[in-house]
This record gives sequence, structure tokens and C-alpha cells, in this order.
Amino acid sequence: MNWRTFYALLSRDGHVARKNLLMTLVQNLLQPLLLTFVFGRVLTSSGMMNAGFKAVLLPGVMAISMVISGIQAVAMPLITEFQFSREIEDRLLAPIENVWLGVEKIVAGMIQGVVAGLVVIPAAWLTMGAGTNIDFGRPLQFALICLLVALFSSAGGLALGCSVGSTQIGLMFSVIVTPMMMFGCAYYPWSYLHFLPPLQYAVLLNPVVYASEGLRGALAPQVPHMPFLVAAGALALIDGGLLLLGLKKFLRKAVS
Repeated sequence: MNWRTFYALLSRDGHVARKNLLMTLVQNLLQPLLLTFVFGRVLTSSGMMNAGFKAVLLPGVMAISMVISGIQAVAMPLITEFQFSREIEDRLLAPIENVWLGVEKIVAGMIQGVVAGLVVIPAAWLTMGAGTNIDFGRPLQFALICLLVALFSSAGGLALGCSVGSTQIGLMFSVIVTPMMMFGCAYYPWSYLHFLPPLQYAVLLNPVVYASEGLRGALAPQVPHMPFLVAAGALALIDGGLLLLGLKKFLRKAVS
């Protein structure tokens, strides 16, 4: 492991991210702000939804923002570098083993995912107003869930970026990402699906469910949520599987 080269590659990705900071913030914040304003401000202020829904919504929107940001930060550049710009060839010549190039991509994606998730909190507070009732009394749980969600999104982005062709990007979001968001319990607690038992257990295959429920348990323990150990354990298992799959696909793609 060449730590100097690893840090140089990570610094280069950080420099690119800083140059595109404004566009990245707009891209990551626009959808969460619209969701929190419409569902957390308009519908609750009009009385169509209970004010307590704000505490349900914010952790879920944060999970969506982290997942989408991590996937985009890793998958989209990889698709371009492997199929268009061929920039990946320069990185493969760096004095570091190829597997660590994949790890560097994952770390860079994790950082962007965590930042995207944390930025949502003050932005959503501004749009939803008072009554959000977010509790930061569990900092260790919150930090662990954030890292696990960020690792899931970036490792998943690595696997997708090495599997999807340039002509299949729209299909990737339509068939994979969008259903994950809609059935990821971001807008409702998982326990509220009890009236549809088949759906309630089917969505357990969706990693976003554990991201939403884990963040909900860490930030809004007063609302129904999965036990912390269940959410964290499921995310850890999923992260391990995606990490191995993503690195395997990256190495195969790099050699080819």
C-alpha cells in the first residue's frame, strides 16, 4: 500500500469536487429541499399531515440524499473514465495496486455522501420550520449509521459503475435507483407497512430501508423504527457484499 499515492489520488478527487462544489450542492440539495418543503412544510402547515411527520421525513430524506450522492459520485465518473475519456488508464499506471484504486474511489464517494447527508439537516430545518424534533443525543449511533450508509452508496456505485454501459445510465436510475428510493421507507416507517405483509417483508431486500430506519432511530427515536442493531447489522452485511463485488468488478474491468 502506497499511502502517498493513495492520498494524492484522494486529494485530486477532492480538488475536482471543490471545483464543482456549487453544482454538486444544487444537485444534492434540490430534491431534498423540494421534498421537505412540500411534505414537511406545505402539507403539515395546511393540516393535511400531522406536524410529527417532519421527524419521520427528515431522516428518510437524508438517507436518500446520501445514497444518491454516493452512487453518482462513484458510478458516473467510472462510466465516463472507462468508456469515454479513458482517464482511468493514467490512474492504473500509478505506483499503487489496482485494488487500492477501487478503495480510493469508495473513500471519495463516502466523503461526498456524508457531506451531502449532513448538509440536508440545516437545509431541511430552514424549509420545514419549527417542530422537526430531531434529537442528537445518540452521536455514536448517528456516526456509525452515516458511515455504513455512505459505504453502501459508494460501494454500490463502484459495482454499478463497472457493470452499466453508457447507454444504460437512464435505465440504471429507472429500474434500480428509483424503486430503491420509493420502497426504502424514507417517507414512512417500515412498521407502517403491516397492512401489506408481503410488501413489508419484500422491502427488507432493499438496503435503503435499513438506511432510513437506522437514521430515524438515531435522530428521531420517538417515532417507530427498527432496532439499531438490526439496521446496523444489515447494513454491515450488505456493505461487505457490495465491497467485495465492487472491487472484483473493478479489477476485472481494469484488466480488460
